[in-house]
Amino acid sequence: MSGHEYDAEERERVTAPQQEYSMRDVGVGLVIFVVGAVLAFGIPLALF
Repeated sequence: MSGHEYDAEERERVTAPQQEYSMRDVGVGLVIFVVGAVLAFGIPLALF
């Protein structure tokens, strides 16, 4: 071990893929994806 002492909260922590998520979370992710896609592809294509 690295010598780091873990408390009970850290041992019981659940990682993100195992946690439940709401439709709001899905919507926020979709909006972020669309904005990123427009920045990555839309602007260069518009300038071409």
